[in-house]
Amino acid sequence: MAEHTLPAELPAWIKDHIERYVATDGADGYLWDATIGGGSGMIPTLLLTTVGRKSGHDITLPLIFGESGPNYVIVASKGGAPSHPAWYLNLQAHPEVKVQVKAKKFKAIAHTADAKERAALWPQMVAIYGPYADYQKKTDRQIPIVVLKPV
Repeated sequence: MAEHTLPAELPAWIKDHIERYVATDGADGYLWDATIGGGSGMIPTLLLTTVGRKSGHDITLPLIFGESGPNYVIVASKGGAPSHPAWYLNLQAHPEVKVQVKAKKFKAIAHTADAKERAALWPQMVAIYGPYADYQKKTDRQIPIVVLKPV
């Protein structure tokens, strides 16, 4: 996994998820058992690689996703924490990202959904992973929706 830097503080189960996803081109790891995080059933994940705004290194994380036309949609929830996840801050600094969906690998440009986009995409993402609604209730910040546009 030389091409993927994993943050040291990641829980072992997330590191395992990434390693299985990468090793099998998504055949193992694409679907994630959402019951681990309070959701239900198996849901799709992608691998997002951002450039660390402090380190300058590529950092890869698995994230739940939805689709909107040709674009992919992710949620910067951080479990409803008061601050944004580091990956979101990274893509704000460097919006060019790498994405893997199953065996498909591509570059994308990330942007935070504006109010109109968010209004359309938020219910879609909550339908995929119900705990997002609870996460939003836990925090005063508006949880960002991120759109990944393949380039």
